[in-house]
Amino acid sequence: MRRLFGSVRARATLAATAVVAVALIAAGAVVLLSLRSNLAGQADTVADSAARGVATQIAQGVPYRELDLDEDHPVQVVDRDGRVLAASEDLESISGTGVLDVTPIPSPDARQGEDNDDNEAGEVGEVTWHGQGRATVDGEGAAYRFAQVDVTDRREQTVLVYAGASLQAQQDAVHTAATVMLIGLPLLLGVVAWVTWTVTRRALRPVEAIRREMAAITASQDLARRVPVPDTHDEVARLARTTNETLAALETSVERQRRFVADASHELRSPIASLRTQLEVAAAHPELLDLEGAVEDTVRLQRLAADLLLLARLDAGERPGDGRIDLGELALRESRGRDGVTAGAARVEVTGSRGQLERVLGNLLDNAQRHARSAVTVTVRRDGAWAVVEVADDGDGVPPADLERIFERFVRLDEARARDDGGAGLGLAIARDVAARHGGTLTVRDAPTGGALFELRLPVSIA
Repeated sequence: MRRLFGSVRARATLAATAVVAVALIAAGAVVLLSLRSNLAGQADTVADSAARGVATQIAQGVPYRELDLDEDHPVQVVDRDGRVLAASEDLESISGTGVLDVTPIPSPDARQGEDNDDNEAGEVGEVTWHGQGRATVDGEGAAYRFAQVDVTDRREQTVLVYAGASLQAQQDAVHTAATVMLIGLPLLLGVVAWVTWTVTRRALRPVEAIRREMAAITASQDLARRVPVPDTHDEVARLARTTNETLAALETSVERQRRFVADASHELRSPIASLRTQLEVAAAHPELLDLEGAVEDTVRLQRLAADLLLLARLDAGERPGDGRIDLGELALRESRGRDGVTAGAARVEVTGSRGQLERVLGNLLDNAQRHARSAVTVTVRRDGAWAVVEVADDGDGVPPADLERIFERFVRLDEARARDDGGAGLGLAIARDVAARHGGTLTVRDAPTGGALFELRLPVSIA
């Protein structure tokens, strides 16, 4: 049960059914109240007519004992003192009019129709009251709506005429309507639930297909697979496309990680093997120890390990820090002592990690010196909200097809270059990743001197 109502389809069906049920119950209550009110109004109209008919007879001088009282409507005529002057012949009891007595007293004006023919007719007043009560007529009790009419007879005596109209039709109609609603409501709710369940199942069918495929991908670890995209233009189709884009990005990332591990293993194998060979030779023949070569291999291994560690921290999302660094001073310090490097640096402050930015400038200068014929130029300036560092050399430049490829990890354009001179191919990749982490960019284009010009842009520190 818990699993059933934990599904979107079950919750949607339950919610839709509940909303429709509340709406139908509210609408049914309004209909019943309106029907009851309308029928009560019709009963009031009938009671008004019956009361006025009796009042007209009294006003015209008809004696109370001779009044023509409609057998279909209980009638009660009382004076101001509450004495019953006339009542329907079969009226056995009455409530709701304020006078319970239904037995007329001997009429004091029984001769008014005979002795007062010369008097003017009485006056029939307006309906002054409506109320509800019960009456028993000829042994049958029922609910009635009563109307009260004031009338002045020929003796100028004011009496009250009560006449009732049965509410049986109203009660029957309301009961019938309520019965129809009670029978129809569950049926209609069943239809709503079935339709919602069916429509929701069809709407969620692509989602279930996506879920099954994702489960299969998780089980097989085959990131080359993709989830099915429905031939629609709705949210589910967009979800499927986004899922496939995520899978593609994940596949690329995993493949990149695999290549990274393989390349790192390959790059580490060479200096480690070289160092081991030298140490084994030295152990057997100490006089043949190449101490300088062993130190170079150790330094190279140390640098490669440091580069790999920095890349791992960058991939893990390490924050660059919030220190303020004078980029011009940093460029001058990194340029100092390097052969053929000239620097012109303005004072421009940026926010970030001093160690990472030192690594960026060092990598750019190492790369420029490696490819320059004779000169490397470093320039630091401010361009609006950006601090700009330009490192240019007078070498052969970068082929247009490789302008982006050189920023990939373990990429060396000159494969014939010796490893000791060419490095491991991580410097530019690290430089671009650090620039991106600091909210900046690193690009390359042709230098005015014919070589390559690397441009580093970082946001200027806000004072």
